[in-house]
Amino acid sequence: MEILGPTRASSTHNLKRLFVLRSLVIAGVLLALTGAHWFGGLSLRPLPLLAISALLGLINLWTWKRVRSGAYIRDHEFLLQLTVDVFAIAGLLYFTGGASNPFAWFFLIPLIIAATVLPAIATWLMAALTTLCYTLLMFFFLPLDGGDHLRHNDNFAQHVFGMWFGFVLSAALISWFVTGMARTLRERDIALAEAREQALRDEQLVALGTLATGAAHELGTPLATMAVITGELQRMALEESVTRKLGILREQLGRCKRALSVISASAGEVRAESGSLVPVQTFLDQVVDEWRRQRVNAAIVTDFRPGSAAPRIINEYTLHQSLINLLNNAADVSSQSVTLKASWDQRELRIDILDNGPGLHPGVASRIEQHKATDKEYGMGLGLFLTHATVQRLGGEIALFDRESGGTCTRITLPLTDLSGTS
Repeated sequence: MEILGPTRASSTHNLKRLFVLRSLVIAGVLLALTGAHWFGGLSLRPLPLLAISALLGLINLWTWKRVRSGAYIRDHEFLLQLTVDVFAIAGLLYFTGGASNPFAWFFLIPLIIAATVLPAIATWLMAALTTLCYTLLMFFFLPLDGGDHLRHNDNFAQHVFGMWFGFVLSAALISWFVTGMARTLRERDIALAEAREQALRDEQLVALGTLATGAAHELGTPLATMAVITGELQRMALEESVTRKLGILREQLGRCKRALSVISASAGEVRAESGSLVPVQTFLDQVVDEWRRQRVNAAIVTDFRPGSAAPRIINEYTLHQSLINLLNNAADVSSQSVTLKASWDQRELRIDILDNGPGLHPGVASRIEQHKATDKEYGMGLGLFLTHATVQRLGGEIALFDRESGGTCTRITLPLTDLSGTS
């Protein structure tokens, strides 16, 4: 599912509710005109009221088309829709007595909607617009027939002013309190979504860890058997080229056994060297040396820029593997050498891994935060996911972006204070 899926759905539902509310206003106007015509209790001006209703009807047809299309309704479009409704209400009130009309409180409806679904600045703009329209309607309006004497009644004038003052006070309270409560609810929803995403990621990691531990136990015996047979063949080989190739094969088997030992260690066996604090420079040198042993034919250029302080970092093997995985990804797409830049101070370590490949594929940047997977043709897509999980567990962040000179920059930021436990 796209990350904007829920947002698009909620925006469409909000616009649908606005469509229904606007339809009720149109129906109310038509009902009032029908009642005035048949019962004659009120003398309304049908032509301008019908014209405004027809205009609202056309706008409502366009709104329904937007609802049916399922388009993502952005805040400025929703604010524009509410603004049209405010002007329509002002027009209806202008021809039906202005601020003295008992339905002048209708101005609160678009304001409440704005306070619920729009940002604070849009709500305050809506409050200013509705207050301005209400204020103008106190001086500019067409009175209903038979109600001219009310304009000269001091008590009624005070009543109208009291209605206006109550509206202004209500608008301010709605803009302040309802906006704050709506913002709190949105922040809660975001926090819940992040918690659900973290729980899902944890479930995936636990499942991967269980599968990896099982695979480690299953592969241990075959690898040991292959190592023994390879050693015997190496001793029996007569040609130097065969001996050399068997030596390479034994070295690769050793790498597999070490990787399995790391998986077993993560399942409960504690490695003696794991968790020790080492200088950042030493840690990075170890990562580069280990990567060079694995990628003999690949070239790397290092640029380390330490700060004035000499902080330490946890010498954790999973972090080693994460950085090596990112270096492998960069080497796979680079026709030239990979560049590893690192700078640090007492509080933060920042690592940039630069390649000269084709850059990010279209759409990858928008999916990185969701899937954390690579676009490697033959990969399982788990490398970047596990790397991100490791870095996030240590309080760090990973960002990928295109370089101006071509290629991709993978930036890893790690908080040294949290990692080392020193200030």
